[in-house]
Amino acid sequence: MHEWQPGLLDSRTLKGGWALASLDGRFLADANGVLFPLHWLRQQELPVRAEHGLGHYQGQPLVVLELQYPAEIAGAQWLTLRQLMMQSEPTTFKLLGYASQIITWAREHRFCSACGQPLQHLAGERAMHCEPCGLRLYPKLSPSIIVLITRGEEILLARSPHFAPGFYSTLAGFVEPGESLEECVHREVMEEVGVRIAAPVYQGSQNWPFPHSLMLGFHAEYVSGDIVPQEGEIEDAQWFHCDRLPSLPPAQAISRYLIELYLARRSGHSEPVLPG
Repeated sequence: MHEWQPGLLDSRTLKGGWALASLDGRFLADANGVLFPLHWLRQQELPVRAEHGLGHYQGQPLVVLELQYPAEIAGAQWLTLRQLMMQSEPTTFKLLGYASQIITWAREHRFCSACGQPLQHLAGERAMHCEPCGLRLYPKLSPSIIVLITRGEEILLARSPHFAPGFYSTLAGFVEPGESLEECVHREVMEEVGVRIAAPVYQGSQNWPFPHSLMLGFHAEYVSGDIVPQEGEIEDAQWFHCDRLPSLPPAQAISRYLIELYLARRSGHSEPVLPG
């Protein structure tokens, strides 16, 4: 059995298992981490807005409690998903990402977008259902491309205005209606840095819960053109030599994987593992 296995559970019938507590994109954590015994967390009389059964962790049911407003528990603190990404091992980050996406989806789909009536959870499915008009809504995923562009021993990296000082990453963007993934890669690269690339090669994917992206990773060789950063989107973009790279994304991000994969293949070293 996998350590973390998503699934559909009716939390109202559960007496034991694990629980997470979430509030406005943050999770409760203490010295032991983010997982608490379900029966103990329910005894804390927290202001729970909703409960969602998520699946099983280490063979035990896992539930997330979404709170209406802040609540204090001695020895615990509220941490953002990005903070926990830096601190957690991959399995924990993966289940936190899943929990975050389910909470966001349920909170943003309380009413039917077609007729305005309240939506109901559909029994037996992770779906919201409108009885009057029959509309059915499933958790949202937004496909996005992310691409590493290389030129021999150089890597093209960029930074947006909201990045931390000195931090650079690969280029990324959302897939638009009617586009193939490859068309999206070419368009985003031209829009963001103004260069032409060869046919992009798929490298792998990663679910990215900020808030509900599915990142599809590519590698592409540079063909021609000078870097022209997109105004308002790209603060700076440069070619960096493989031996002199700036501050890079965290190890849990597919952008870091794309970079390390290219470096490993050039040096003949063992390839990194794609983040879960």
